[in-house]
Amino acid sequence: MNVAPPIIRKRTIVGMSAVLLPFKADHSIDWTGFEAHLDRTIAAGIIPAVNMDTGFGPALATHDRQRVLDLTQARSVAFVAGAHVNDTAGDEFDLATYQREFTTIAASGGVPIAFPSFGLAALDDGALVDAYQSLGRDIDAFYGFELGTMFHPAGRIFSVEVFAALLEIRTLQGAKHSSLDRAQEWQRLAIRDSIRPDFLVLTGNDLAIDMVMYGSDYLLGLATFAPDVFARRDFAWAAGDDETFLKINDTLQYLGQFAFRTPVPGYRHNAAMFLKLRGHIDSDVTHPDSPQRPHTDRAVLAEIAYSIGSPQY
Repeated sequence: MNVAPPIIRKRTIVGMSAVLLPFKADHSIDWTGFEAHLDRTIAAGIIPAVNMDTGFGPALATHDRQRVLDLTQARSVAFVAGAHVNDTAGDEFDLATYQREFTTIAASGGVPIAFPSFGLAALDDGALVDAYQSLGRDIDAFYGFELGTMFHPAGRIFSVEVFAALLEIRTLQGAKHSSLDRAQEWQRLAIRDSIRPDFLVLTGNDLAIDMVMYGSDYLLGLATFAPDVFARRDFAWAAGDDETFLKINDTLQYLGQFAFRTPVPGYRHNAAMFLKLRGHIDSDVTHPDSPQRPHTDRAVLAEIAYSIGSPQY
């Protein structure tokens, strides 16, 4: 039996949002909509994470990923960006491409996060730690990324031995954990607390966003639906206002449970629907390679959007 760690009250939460890249009705990228959504995220006090899966980073052309970096850099704020290797099953680990991606992101003022690849996922435990050590050797800061295959076929969840070893890499500032499994994340919090308390365990569990109560911070695709509401939730927790925190968290969790149902990558279409319903983007079209949700989802999302727009929130 796995026992939950103690709740850490009145804690300042580090929040990161995997920013949605919106598309126009003609399937071209809505750059104006992206900039406006990026600005809303920054204004809420949430750290933007761009070129993530929510931003279709693995599927974008190199020049489009660079434009995302340029537009984010122009805001002169701290941000995280996905570093991608577009390989296929059976390919070897491509250190050189990761290093080029890291260099490009760092030159743009961002902190890279090593998005999973087939080559990286296929390494044995020792080689995986070696790979992360190589990635961190010539960079000031970066983040790791554990991702379940329900999100991406190249995903991998690390063993606890690998996770503990990664904490010894001083330039590795934290790691996103997206297993959707509370117990595995609780294990990581315990290891972090015993070895390196400054290391950020960034929950990617959109089905259990209350993990922040136990000491996780977050990098969530769900946060892009309503960064302003996440910010209000986080402020309430830091202020010790448990009632407000839980009221907001319950509504956001309802949204997460609905949007992150199988197939999980369909959440991106729900995010576009939700942002359009809130009047933040003009179209709920997504990247052509992204799974689509049924049109009937809009009725449920409209109910939630109405709820979080009410004065109590």
